[in-house]
Amino acid sequence: MFDETVISKGYQTVVPAKIRKAHNILPGDVLEWIDNEMGIIVQPRKKRTLKDIIGLVKAEGDAVESKKLVQKGLK
Repeated sequence: MFDETVISKGYQTVVPAKIRKAHNILPGDVLEWIDNEMGIIVQPRKKRTLKDIIGLVKAEGDAVESKKLVQKGLK
């Protein structure tokens, strides 16, 4: 699938409607921009469920470190 958008003077762009609908991207959702040797990957960040949050509360260990892992999508 190939879609394109234009970057505005304020460095903003629009997610094409076809992609928003296909991936259920809504206002307030977060898109992650990943820069690698092949180019740029843009993907929606996984939405957290109540089960994910409850799992964090029960987890033992360093709360700050757990939060960092969650923010990076590693936990």
